[in-house]
Amino acid sequence: MLRYGFVTALVACIVVLYFRVLHVNPTTVALTFLLGILFVANRLGLRYAVFMSVLAATAFNFYFLPPIGALTISDTQNWVALFAFLIAGVLASHLTERARRETQASDRRRREVEQLYDFSQMLLTSDRVSDLLNTIPDHICSSFHNEAVSIYLRDRDRVYRSTAASGAITKAELQEIADRKETRSDSERNVIIAPLLLGLRSIGALGIAGNLPSRETIDALSGLIALAVERSMTAERLARTEAAQESERLRTALLDSVTHELRTPLTAITASITSLRSGVIQDAEMRDDLLTVIEEESLRLNHLIGQTVEMAQLDAQGVHLHLEPRQIADAVREAMDECRTMLEKHPVEVNLQPGLPAVAMDIRWIQKVLHHLLENATKYSEDGKPVFISAETRDSVVITSVADRGVGLDDLDKVLIFDKFYRGQSQRHRVQGTGMGLAIVKAIIEAHNGEVSVTSQLGLGSVFSFTLPRA
Repeated sequence: MLRYGFVTALVACIVVLYFRVLHVNPTTVALTFLLGILFVANRLGLRYAVFMSVLAATAFNFYFLPPIGALTISDTQNWVALFAFLIAGVLASHLTERARRETQASDRRRREVEQLYDFSQMLLTSDRVSDLLNTIPDHICSSFHNEAVSIYLRDRDRVYRSTAASGAITKAELQEIADRKETRSDSERNVIIAPLLLGLRSIGALGIAGNLPSRETIDALSGLIALAVERSMTAERLARTEAAQESERLRTALLDSVTHELRTPLTAITASITSLRSGVIQDAEMRDDLLTVIEEESLRLNHLIGQTVEMAQLDAQGVHLHLEPRQIADAVREAMDECRTMLEKHPVEVNLQPGLPAVAMDIRWIQKVLHHLLENATKYSEDGKPVFISAETRDSVVITSVADRGVGLDDLDKVLIFDKFYRGQSQRHRVQGTGMGLAIVKAIIEAHNGEVSVTSQLGLGSVFSFTLPRA
């Protein structure tokens, strides 16, 4: 009623303006009424514009066409002008209303396209089907301002609902649409349910209640969801396949490495024991040599088993660190004492920055890290080549490095060198080892919230560095 009152007041204002204040010809009055009709059609709608057209034609006849003050027309031409004005007003109202509706529809489609784009971007944020399906209903609700959204997945026979869904769309309805592959709408409940189609195959159904988008948007939503679910399922299957392949690779590498490393010392021990028991060797010096072989190979076996146990504990997170503020110099000194024998053939240069701050570490495990790095430095360097140990502070961490002048690593080796059981391609057959040492180093440093890295050049040597946070 307020809108009809506004239209009536607008006509009255035009009449008063031209009948009482300004005296103009009827053509000017008619054009002013026509402008008012177009304004009303654009702002209020068709029915109000038609009402104004009739009201304006009546006022135009009564106040501006002779005889003035009567609803009759003396001149036939004025009848033609009056009906032309009325028809022009109604047609202009209709065209303006149609343009307004098309503009509104265009704006709505534009908003829906933007919402669909945002929705498609959201679908790329997760590769897990369960996380994706738990997120989609609430995202659709918030983007399209729906009352409830439900998604049914046939493979899992489960319904994923938005927070406010509360059973607005039943599982049976979703299952039926998923089986029939046909979209169904219920105008009384303001609900629409569409199948999730991949080609001709239905993988589920999408149900929306309240403030329904256009049919085209519903189809686009269901298509995007179906593609996203299939992509996530494919990603999960691929991840499982890659995990199985990696597990098989590690198992093969473990068997190859451990078999070789176990067989060599066991063969030497068995041969030595057999020679001793046969009684053939009577020379005391030779007997001592064989006993030394047995002792060394036994220690080697013990070392291998110890590395395997350490790696298993680190993988299972079964190691409890006892962190305390300590100087990295303490760990360096103890590691060098442990490695004294292997360092005999290599000059060692230690360069620790003066005034290094204490770091938060379990010194027993950091000592193992340095032991593995020093062992690698001596193992892959020729006798007489120096080994360098250095430490410096940078920002909030202390960086410790062990450098050698060995054969170095190529680009592939640098990428894979910290993987379990991986050994440099050029040295794996020349130098004995299990490929677990650097993997253990990485696991220990990461448990200390640090990082480990390597820089290397072929023929010039390698530098292994690790960081530890300041205490």
